[in-house]
Amino acid sequence: MSLASLFGFGSVADVTVILNGEDERQQIEYRVGKDKREKAPLYFDGESISGKVVVRVHEGKQLEHYGIKVQFIGCIEMYYDRGNHYEFVSLVQELATPAELTNTTMYNFEFKNVEKQYESYQGINVKLRYFVQATVSKRVGAITQSKDIWVYSYRIPQEVNRSIRMEVGIEDCLHIEFEYNKSKYHLKDVIVGKIYFLLVRIKIKHMELSIIRRETTGAAPNQYNESETITKFEIMDGAPVRGETIPIRLFLGGFDLTPTYRDVNKKFSTRYYLNLVLIDEENRRYFKQQEITLYRKNENEAKSPDDMEEPDTQDHLGDDPAART
Repeated sequence: MSLASLFGFGSVADVTVILNGEDERQQIEYRVGKDKREKAPLYFDGESISGKVVVRVHEGKQLEHYGIKVQFIGCIEMYYDRGNHYEFVSLVQELATPAELTNTTMYNFEFKNVEKQYESYQGINVKLRYFVQATVSKRVGAITQSKDIWVYSYRIPQEVNRSIRMEVGIEDCLHIEFEYNKSKYHLKDVIVGKIYFLLVRIKIKHMELSIIRRETTGAAPNQYNESETITKFEIMDGAPVRGETIPIRLFLGGFDLTPTYRDVNKKFSTRYYLNLVLIDEENRRYFKQQEITLYRKNENEAKSPDDMEEPDTQDHLGDDPAART
């Protein structure tokens, strides 16, 4: 017999959290495992969270509880530190004082105009989640049930959106100029650019462009960095000649992207890079990486912009370290 059965935790009652208007809201699908995805209703910063907590007492049973409460929690969970959750929002409402229940009972709750300063995020090593949790306290233990929501945030970069233009190369072998039309893009934007060959003395076989997402969690010396390639496509096949220009047009709307996150609650950052790779006939790889800023654009309403850092740049064109692994 399990401990839950011994004390009757699992057989006396169960708890359900129901959010008002949940079915009418947009449902956001997110990844919770390699091949598993779930959905949660979409909310925004400043929106109220309301609903019902339903305590269903099983037929022929009696529930003696020591109080019922509901919480709204925003927290950051590090996968390498599963014992600790870092809460940045924690609101609580007491729904009932100690009593005995013999029938199904419903309790209304509302958290008004809740600040949700960060976006929800499901990453490689970290998760930022918001959820409503109902708790029925018992003499020994408690009955709990939680309901996740998903949060979007519109935070448009304030500074001038300059183009990216740079000349790079390997002395006496290769000299190219590349240009991207902007350094900051919304998630449905189009990256437009060009590659101009000023000097070509190595036999280039083809050239590809990829979007890299780099997630940084924790702080030194216990800092973890993980990179993943969101997409990769070939932009040139065959040897270029001096003076040749290769156009670039990359539509972002079809990829699983998030905004750029910088030092969220001093726990993690997520940055994006355009990685330009040239492969020669001996399969040597030469790369140039440039950070870009991504943001979520509200098509219907103008939001006050927030300050963001200028993206950093890696100023070398050299062997791609990924090719050596």
